[in-house]
Formats: sequence, C-alpha cells, structure tokens
Amino acid sequence: MPAASRVLNSYTLSSATICYTLIFIYFQLLFLKFVAFEPHCISSLKTILFKGQTLILHPKKGIFWKEQQTLLLADLHLGKAAHFRKQGLAAPAAILHQNFNNFRQLLKDFTPRRVLFLGDLFHSSLNQVWEKFAAFLEEYPNISFELVKGNHDILPEAIYEASVIKIHQPPLIVEPFIFSHYPLKQNTFTQYNFYGHLHPGVVLEGWGKQVMKLPCFFFEETQAVLPAFGAFTGLAIMQPKIVDRVFVVTDKEVLEM
Repeated sequence: MPAASRVLNSYTLSSATICYTLIFIYFQLLFLKFVAFEPHCISSLKTILFKGQTLILHPKKGIFWKEQQTLLLADLHLGKAAHFRKQGLAAPAAILHQNFNNFRQLLKDFTPRRVLFLGDLFHSSLNQVWEKFAAFLEEYPNISFELVKGNHDILPEAIYEASVIKIHQPPLIVEPFIFSHYPLKQNTFTQYNFYGHLHPGVVLEGWGKQVMKLPCFFFEETQAVLPAFGAFTGLAIMQPKIVDRVFVVTDKEVLEM
C-alpha cells in the first residue's frame, strides 16, 4: 500500500475505549506536571514478541531489539532548529538539549551494543550542532553507532568518516528484519521492514469531541514505521487497518490501541 494513501486527517474509534483512553492520558499528563522532578519514576515500556524476537517500545520513541542488543531510532533531524534560526526563522534553542537528554535516557535504560539510526540523522547542511553530537557519541566507546542513510543525510562523507558513525547505504539486512529510511516497495524483500521518514501519528477523537494528536509506532503486515525521535518534527496522521497494530506514545508511556 503506498505510503501516501496511509496519511489521512484523523483516526476515529467508535467504541468507548477511546473515551477512557483520552481520560487516562489527560490525567496522566496532568500528574506528570507535578512529578517532573522525578523524570524516570513512572516510565512505562511496552514489550512485544514479534517475528520471534523481543522488541521493547520506549516512550522516548525508540525500539530496543533485545536479542541483538540494538536500539532503533529514526528521524532525529539534529541541527534543524539551528538551521531555521540561521535562515531567520524562530526555533527554540532548548530543542537540542531535549534531544540529547532523551537519547541519553535511552542509552541508560537499555545499554545497547549497537544503535541504528534509520535515516535523517542530521537535518541539513553542516552547523555547530554536528560537532556537539559527534562529541556526545564519543562518550560511549562501547556502542557501535550506525546510520542507514535517508534523504536529509547530505553531509560530506569526510564528516561522517571523522566521527564514530558507520554508514550503511539502504537497505540494511539483519535477519529477520530489513532496515531502511523510506518504506521499501512490496515484493522486493522477504524480511520484515522497519523504516522512518513518515513521522507517524494518530488523532484520537472521543464522543464528546475530545481530540488529541500523538506520535505512534505503526506496525503493518510487512512493514513498521518508527515515530520521529527529533523534538522539532511534525506528524503524518496514519489510517490503520484492522490487522495493523498502533502503539501510541505519551510523555511517559506507550499504549497499544
């Protein structure tokens, strides 16, 4: 199914489940405002058995593949805020710190041996954020950081070579999965495809016209798309089919719809 046909304006559930979910999320987020001084006290991960493998979905928008001790991330878009400010557009400087803090939390929670970035690691042309990020990665010499390149990954090869990042031209196969930035065309692969690029999200609509727009992990029959990790990114609203699995991401929890 083409990616464009999966992008709609809303995701509507007709059962009472959506109302209860919205109420739960509302009070959860309200509660989080009062426990911000204990940022790790109520994080809730979602563990699923998938294709014979153990995947742990984290509210910081990463997937930990337990058997391979590998962390999957997509669409960091580092340097995007700095790029916008350079063009004279308003963008909050705190975004960089938020991205680094979220990344550090994932590395602390999982202590992976390998991190796979599924494209769009850096947003555009080189700026000072790259040097900060390269220095950040050097704090973790026991982790292999690897990039499956996407459309925004346009830095000169010498820049990547000077860092600790290993570059892969897509797709990258690690059985039983195949990794890319764009969704791979159907009938061109036999492994299950994990990708990024879309920045998936859902709009939850309740009977009382309650509306909430949230990022998600979106699993289809042959492919799954990760939410954008970067804090300065938008959402593409997805249209799930009955057979799809949708995992909504809140600040501190991953909930399956």
